[in-house]
Amino acid sequence: MQKKIPQRQCMGCRERKAKRDMIRVVRQPDGTVSLDFGGKMNGRGAYICPMAECLKKAQRSKALERSLEVTIPEEVYDRLSKEMEETDNG
Repeated sequence: MQKKIPQRQCMGCRERKAKRDMIRVVRQPDGTVSLDFGGKMNGRGAYICPMAECLKKAQRSKALERSLEVTIPEEVYDRLSKEMEETDNG
C-alpha cells in the first residue's frame, strides 16, 4: 500500500500541495512569527508555496495574518521573499 503524502493549502493561491514542497510560517506560543523549514516548530502554522506570486497574494489579502491570528512583521515577509529568490536561483 502506498503511503499517504500530507497535503497543505497555500495561503496565496489556495491550492493543495505536498507539505514538504511548501514553506511553513509559524506563530510560536510566545507570539513571535518565524519561518519553519523543518516543519517541527511548536506553534500554529500556515503554509505558502515557494513562489513570489503566492507570497504577494497572501500579503495583499492578509491570509497569513488571518490564519495565524497575529500581525506579521514586514521582516518576515522580507525573509520569505529572500528565501524564495534563493530557491529560484539555487
